[in-house]
Amino acid sequence: MDPTNESLKGLRVAILATDGFELAELVEPRKALDEAGAKTSVIAPKGGAIQGMNHDEKGGSVNVDITFDQANPADFDAVLLPGGALNADNLRMNQSAQDFVREVDSHRKPIAVICHAPWLLVSAGLTFERTMTSYFTIQDDIRNAGAIWVDQEVVQDRNWVSSRKPDDIPAFNRKILAVFGEAKARAKGA
Repeated sequence: MDPTNESLKGLRVAILATDGFELAELVEPRKALDEAGAKTSVIAPKGGAIQGMNHDEKGGSVNVDITFDQANPADFDAVLLPGGALNADNLRMNQSAQDFVREVDSHRKPIAVICHAPWLLVSAGLTFERTMTSYFTIQDDIRNAGAIWVDQEVVQDRNWVSSRKPDDIPAFNRKILAVFGEAKARAKGA
């Protein structure tokens, strides 16, 4: 990414995660968003640091910027949901995380999900008649929640961007920068 690019300057992106997130799926999109001028904030159930994973082995950790009990969805313009089975499984049962994505989606703000992260959207009751992708092992969950699952590197359905796995991050990053940029332009014009 071009570090002089400021196309997302001023855009506020909430990154919802907890222990067990897939490290590359948080760190790499966050870097792309930061380099484009967005202000990213990691929001988690608890403060301090959260543990990342490199597939099934511990990876690095990331500091939490704000906890769910302090976060207001209205303060953000977009959401990024990294995957990681443990992360996604814990977040999907977190009422604050469900409420957060419901509120963001009700305003048609962009939501970007990768890998196992769609579980939160499923549990929040948001996936009916949406087209999306994910890690292949959760395709039945997505279909059973009324969504159309497709096996593609990256999928856009209205305000949502979804991707399958870490190998898809370059395409995922390009698409989220475009979709988040379009949302910023619409908000500026409103």
